[in-house]
Amino acid sequence: MLSIAHQQLSRIMRPDDANIVGNVHGGTILKMIEEAGGIISTRHCNTQSGDRCVAALARVERTDFLHPMLIGEVAHVSAELTYTSRHSVEVQVNVMAENILTGSKKVTNKATLWYVPFSLQNVDKIIEVPQIEYASPEQEEEGKKRYEAQKMERLETKERNGETIIPVISPDRQTKEEYTVGCSQSSLIHLVGPSDCTLHGFVHGGVTMKLMDEVAGIVAARHCKTNIVTASVDAINFHRKIKKGCVVTVSGRMTFTSNKSMEIEVFVDADPLVETAKGKYRAVSAFFTYISLDKDGKPLPVPTLKLETQEEKKRFEEGKVRYLQTKAKRQAEQERQQ
Repeated sequence: MLSIAHQQLSRIMRPDDANIVGNVHGGTILKMIEEAGGIISTRHCNTQSGDRCVAALARVERTDFLHPMLIGEVAHVSAELTYTSRHSVEVQVNVMAENILTGSKKVTNKATLWYVPFSLQNVDKIIEVPQIEYASPEQEEEGKKRYEAQKMERLETKERNGETIIPVISPDRQTKEEYTVGCSQSSLIHLVGPSDCTLHGFVHGGVTMKLMDEVAGIVAARHCKTNIVTASVDAINFHRKIKKGCVVTVSGRMTFTSNKSMEIEVFVDADPLVETAKGKYRAVSAFFTYISLDKDGKPLPVPTLKLETQEEKKRFEEGKVRYLQTKAKRQAEQERQQ
């Protein structure tokens, strides 16, 4: 029998959760997804005797934003444990938007998250995870395949961690040609406070994802100069923990544009203010996809990205490959459902 552990969170969407046209920020939804996943995985990992622990977010698989969520709707976020390895937990989360005036409901997001439990007594000690029971050997095998696949992708992503995004200050931006990478490139600086952190004193994954979505949204808006919304997020990899008191720099740059979408690469770098000997380090990285909308919420063509360097051309081609792969997977999924 598969574990019956479930967690549900519900909250009405307020004006400060949304952009100027009433669409709820993707970062707000990602933060709620992480909160539900963090609760259920931490609860599960503390069902055994021994060290008490808190589950830390290690990775979020690709997340598609199927429908927009609006101000006044109630977000219902439900999480379920679906696989456990020796030191990690897979949680699958569904998000549903409810119109409380009409009673209508729609699924807006589906996400898969991976958590790793750390001891409260020793933040560097990873706790062994209690194993869940499966309905069949096949179900366990499918979970193992997902675990091995994400593990391999995390290792591949680390190869990009040496790359940096040099911030563009406002006076310099005026000299950049329209629709170039430099024209829309953006950064945000945030001092990590107690309200951002877990019991360990490390930043909640949901807080980080919200900051990343904000920067990606600024990049997209600067490029299109229209209303923009998050369409999807490729796998978000949390490479290293961010401690309370760090200054984080969240940087985003446009990497690829198709006719109706744009891909933005986002890095999060942490700089300890107290333990300065540790130096600045890359903590998180991900790709966000945005679409441009008109005043009626209909998709608009995205201005083509102007490429100026060989590196930009290389990143554009890599983004094109990811775009075509995602498109092929989506078409295959639609064919299976027919």
